[in-house]
Amino acid sequence: MNVADKRALPHRPVEVTLMGLGCAQMGNLYRKTAYEESAGAFKASWDAGIRYFDTAPFYGFTRSERRLGTMLTDLPRESYTLSTKVGRVMTPDETVGPEEDGYVEPLPFRPVYDYSYDGIMRSFEASQQRLGILKPDILYIHDIGRMTHGDRHEHYWNQLMAGGGFRALGKLRNEGSTKAIGLGVNEWEIIRDAMQVFDIDVSMLAGRYTLLEQQSLAFMDDCAEKGVAIVVAGPFNSGILAGNRKFNYADAPAEMIARVDALHAACEEEGVSMQAAALQFPLAHPAVVTIVSGARTAEQIKSNVDWFSETIPASFWTRLKERGLIAEGAPVPGEGA
Repeated sequence: MNVADKRALPHRPVEVTLMGLGCAQMGNLYRKTAYEESAGAFKASWDAGIRYFDTAPFYGFTRSERRLGTMLTDLPRESYTLSTKVGRVMTPDETVGPEEDGYVEPLPFRPVYDYSYDGIMRSFEASQQRLGILKPDILYIHDIGRMTHGDRHEHYWNQLMAGGGFRALGKLRNEGSTKAIGLGVNEWEIIRDAMQVFDIDVSMLAGRYTLLEQQSLAFMDDCAEKGVAIVVAGPFNSGILAGNRKFNYADAPAEMIARVDALHAACEEEGVSMQAAALQFPLAHPAVVTIVSGARTAEQIKSNVDWFSETIPASFWTRLKERGLIAEGAPVPGEGA
């Protein structure tokens, strides 16, 4: 596979390259990242043929959108695909500290959840200004769901429903301010719920359909049947499939470590990089149009591109199936090719 190859959303005029660049690191996620370092990662992505870029107001408390917009607006608008997110209104606040929500030196704009009609429209218009781009190709509702909001989930879901959030998204799509709309979340169940009440085109799902976990397989099959595209983010499951011991942004539980160790053993037996398997596996599912991986440096981009293009023998996937390391019925690369 080549990162520069493209797939189209089933029902909207949007194409994405098979690999996209997630831009949370441009917002100083976990550590400070110099602008020059971010620009180097962007250039390496572009040089490799990556043309899909994803950001959000929340990343660095507006820093990521500002940085990415500066880089993209030097390039022809038709040459790339851009997504950003709504659901948080970034409010000026001088009390923002030196590190908040995982971001180092965030800018002085505090995120306030607001999924109402007015909140969606305010968030979108502010993103237009920061990016310097009037019409992002894809607009995601960011972090709706119980995993984020707990007991407050019903309150925020009601903002989307009765409060007009979904209506705002429909308006933006219908008027051509964006081409496609959906959710950007960490839980597949909320995408399923949204599909039952609103016509979504595509959703970014972080970490829930990966080499490590496929409990969402039936849901993914349903998306493929209905023509709802899935963008797989977090293909390394917070890094546990890339060599660390983190899962869902925390220390991995023992059962996950054991499963990763079993995957690693199969990789060694077949001479396969586990990172390559992690990047390539999700794209075998017909619902998946791209994988998005964050990278802080040009070197990380180059590693991701190399893993993405690594040749993996069919015997490797057979070995995983025989050992019960991937779900029964989950499609694998090369199957039916």
